[in-house]
Amino acid sequence: MKYLQAWLFYGLYTVLTICIATLIVIARIFGRGAAWQVGKLWGLTGNALLFLIYGIRVKIEGKENIPNEACVYAVKHQSTWETTTLPLALPPFAWILKKELMFIPFFGWALYALGTVAINRSNPRAALKQVNEKGVAQIKAGHSVVIFPEGTRTAVGETNEYKPGVILLAKKANVPIVPVAHNAGLCWPKGTIFKQSGTIILRILPPISVEDVQQKKRNDVLLDIETRIEATCRELGA
Repeated sequence: MKYLQAWLFYGLYTVLTICIATLIVIARIFGRGAAWQVGKLWGLTGNALLFLIYGIRVKIEGKENIPNEACVYAVKHQSTWETTTLPLALPPFAWILKKELMFIPFFGWALYALGTVAINRSNPRAALKQVNEKGVAQIKAGHSVVIFPEGTRTAVGETNEYKPGVILLAKKANVPIVPVAHNAGLCWPKGTIFKQSGTIILRILPPISVEDVQQKKRNDVLLDIETRIEATCRELGA
């Protein structure tokens, strides 16, 4: 049964991704806003498939914590799920993602059309420069930026080193940081095609103010972000 579910999900999900990604690229001709509205279909259809095939429900909490102005979102990265669902939860933003993703047909093209700062992770110094320069440009244009501070997906219960790029960008752009936690890895784990029924909860946490970003020590702010996100993930079962 689990193999049938997996093949059914990925078969339909691939077809939908190709169709929606194509529409996103076409919509980008009419502006980033148009592409973004189409892009929401990605998360909506994906979550519909998760419910119909696996009984997985999705719940988004804490939207009242979203600032009115552009900011930096520091998001836990456990799964593929958050990449396509974040546009449903947050105002238009730009991802900070590894450049290799841009080479994936349709998927990468859609990410680029929606707004992505593609970085070269093999060169940390160059990557940090790209994050600062291109990330600040996005924020000045009114778009928030999403960073996965661990840099890669982590399994449930695991934590990678939180990297300071999120702090440096927020400090340079003079904006708050909003931590975001979830438990997607419980239902859509990394490293396997199989999924588990349950409820995926994404929780947007209260922001770290501009004053704290600017005045507190970098490591103290980074530890605050990690503590908030990891504690919430444990609360959510992940």
